[in-house]
Amino acid sequence: MSEEKMLKTLNPVNGKTIKEYKMMTGDEMNTAVKSCHEAFLKWKAKPVEDRAKIISNIGKKLAEHKDELVKLMTNEMGKLLKQGEQEVDLCSGICDYTAKNGPKSLKDEERELPEGGKGFITYSPLGVIYGIQPWNFPSYQVVRYSIANLMAGNGVLLKHAESVTGTALLLEKIYQEAGLPENLFKVLLISHDQSDAVIENKLVRGVTLTGSPDAGKIIGKKAGENLKKTVLELGSNDAYIVLEDADIDLAVKTCVQGRLYNNGETCVAAKRFIVVDKVYDKFKEGFVEQMSNIKAGDPTKEDSDIGPMAREDLRDELHEQVEESVKKGAEILCGGKMPDGEGFFYPATVLGNLKPGMPAYDDELFGPVASLIKAKDADDAMQIANSSRFGLGGGIFSKDEKKARELAQNHFDTGMVFINSFGLAKPNMPFGGVKDSGYGREHGTFGLHEFVNVKAVMLA
Repeated sequence: MSEEKMLKTLNPVNGKTIKEYKMMTGDEMNTAVKSCHEAFLKWKAKPVEDRAKIISNIGKKLAEHKDELVKLMTNEMGKLLKQGEQEVDLCSGICDYTAKNGPKSLKDEERELPEGGKGFITYSPLGVIYGIQPWNFPSYQVVRYSIANLMAGNGVLLKHAESVTGTALLLEKIYQEAGLPENLFKVLLISHDQSDAVIENKLVRGVTLTGSPDAGKIIGKKAGENLKKTVLELGSNDAYIVLEDADIDLAVKTCVQGRLYNNGETCVAAKRFIVVDKVYDKFKEGFVEQMSNIKAGDPTKEDSDIGPMAREDLRDELHEQVEESVKKGAEILCGGKMPDGEGFFYPATVLGNLKPGMPAYDDELFGPVASLIKAKDADDAMQIANSSRFGLGGGIFSKDEKKARELAQNHFDTGMVFINSFGLAKPNMPFGGVKDSGYGREHGTFGLHEFVNVKAVMLA
């Protein structure tokens, strides 16, 4: 690998270069892994209460650096400033929740043994955990896995998406400023080939990825070949079901928000809108009207409803999915036209007349494009929702909360379900999916137990 190899960040509003960063050599990368392991050996010996104090302080430092972090995220990937502020608030909330609840969750558990004697279960730190993270929530994706693992006593490595390299390095600085020991959280400026070598490194004990299903298969296979545990949070095409007793005005408003939050670039966004026949026309009218009035513009301006997509290739891929769906019979109800001018903007779009075999029906559309699907009734709607190969989140709109809860609990084949609402992540609730959306859970102290040695100790 040439030492002149560079990583580059671009502003998606105008496509101009923000900054270039020199990539690590193989030796520099290996030194960083070794340094993280050495820092871990000291960190794991610290009482959980001491770790919690530093985790809490990271939350405070994130809040102190909020403006700087928000502006950098917006410049690097195009999210609205106010949504960047919400992201940093969530990150601070995760730190607070983990610091408060982590020590209890990691506490030893005692057992009476069947044949007499006593035993206890202890949650021992595992070692260095390697995280490969995407660009769409540049701070949250990092905080989500790193804070849980630092609380558990592990060391943390980060390979962030190239397009948000600046955010990665700022987070490393914030963590150190909060009192985290040097090298315990380490950003790796490396290529995909170098990343494979990190997974193979004997000092790395676990791998966590947030990304596409294709990336998940590659990383899962590579880690499996090296007998290392993984947590994979992959893509989805979350279905939001609108039943005939739904509050249609609420459903329309919420579904527009759910589709367009973070410029539509959210793994757990509302993407397929499955509406029963009796209220389909009413929902369609309101939904298309509101989506038609969405303004794409500079994410630093208050009058912009959505910003640009994060990269040009992502916009091109999305538009190809729209065009392929139209070729197969889909109808453009609004949007769907590639805009002129600089920047990677794409209009809020609604596609109708969708059928299996179309990208807008089968696949994940990672941008501001909504798939509108008609169902005969509630049973048909649930069947359509569950026919997807994905299973991250979903939603149900119904005034009958008991019925909606029963559908969510017993029939929705996803890791998360929102009833009469749209949401992202909550620090006290598990986050993760099933099927092609991956496996493992984060948040709610569930993430604390993903990469620990659950050790049984028995006394006669």
